[in-house]
Amino acid sequence: FMFSAFLNYNYRDGLFGSEFVGLKNFEFFFKSNAAPRVIGNTVYLNIMFIIFTLIVSVTIAILLSELQKERLKKFMQSTYLFPYFLSWVVINYVIFTLTSSKYGIINQFLTLCGMKPINFYTKGAYWPTILIIAKVWKDMGMNIVIYLAVITGFDPQIYEAAMIDGAGRFRACISITLRLLLPTVCMLTIMSVGKIFYGDFGMIYALVGDNGMLQKTTDVIDTYVFRTLRQTGNPSQSMAVSLFQSVLGFVTVCGANWTARRFFSEGALL
Repeated sequence: FMFSAFLNYNYRDGLFGSEFVGLKNFEFFFKSNAAPRVIGNTVYLNIMFIIFTLIVSVTIAILLSELQKERLKKFMQSTYLFPYFLSWVVINYVIFTLTSSKYGIINQFLTLCGMKPINFYTKGAYWPTILIIAKVWKDMGMNIVIYLAVITGFDPQIYEAAMIDGAGRFRACISITLRLLLPTVCMLTIMSVGKIFYGDFGMIYALVGDNGMLQKTTDVIDTYVFRTLRQTGNPSQSMAVSLFQSVLGFVTVCGANWTARRFFSEGALL
């Protein structure tokens, strides 16, 4: 079906009967005024997602691994994992409860403090931060589970030897836990880099929808393609953008893996 990116696809004529148009479907996207904006938003948001999810997940996983009470550790682990199983529609209601112009918790707090309420749904500048917080909150639980599983497999004798040498718990976490965790961190990061040109359509559309006031900072490639498909009804243009995303994703994964293999071979995929 990727071949349809080079066709003026017609449902009646099918894949082999539709007109071949070469790169015209790609020109439709790259010559549009929205292309630099949606590509920039997609890359920026995904980079922020990767960085902050990585930092928060690794930090919490290491802290949980230091807990001595198993029941508390399991409770905290389940608490962090719970948002992962929520749909973005449910999370949208949580965010709306916080950011609603009239009854939102944030605006009620600002009013109590004598400050002017913020209409979040007309100000796009706030939404990259909101999306980053929501993404990290939802996805960090699964990453924490992965990192905890890896930490559990570390040899306890390494920590005992470090304690004998006079290392404290903080020093052991930095010099042993974090260092041994780096290969897993590197591999998960490489896989995340492969999706750096893919916007999380479910998240963006559930939280932002078709709000034109927020598109300047939240419109990503996937939402742009979906909106264009609804307006033009041409699936070939959507396939062209999807092919573009796939090629760039392949290139970025290979590039990230080559970099890891060159500078940190233990964290490379191949």
